[in-house]
Amino acid sequence: MNALSGEVTRSRIVSRGLRNRCPNCGQEPLFRGGFQIHESCPGCGLSHELGEGFFLGSMSINYGVTVVAFLVPVLVLYLTGVFSGLTAAVAAGVGALLFPVVFYRSSRSWWLMAYYFFLPHHLPANRRELDEGEDENG
Repeated sequence: MNALSGEVTRSRIVSRGLRNRCPNCGQEPLFRGGFQIHESCPGCGLSHELGEGFFLGSMSINYGVTVVAFLVPVLVLYLTGVFSGLTAAVAAGVGALLFPVVFYRSSRSWWLMAYYFFLPHHLPANRRELDEGEDENG
């Protein structure tokens, strides 16, 4: 994709996603309060809910990061003898319940980031006039 004036680049999308900001304008946070996501950006109006079931992607990210970043290290610590079986079981149980709650905001933001990283032309800031016979998917 050519760099257009005002285009939101993939690096900007990643930067905004890691900071829980609107992927289109980058000015507004995705959340109002703890777990309440803005349905659309207060600044530019971009919808953060892209259809029924769109949240399932963020649930997958949350699950994957919980397993890889928390549960696998607990298992490794148990298998190397650092944790006893009881300690590992308690740590895994508590972590499996608390880590996804703490990581919720990031997983929602990362899912929007991933979506727009692969489909940056879906951002309003990147839209252009389509040629005859062309659809928005290129």
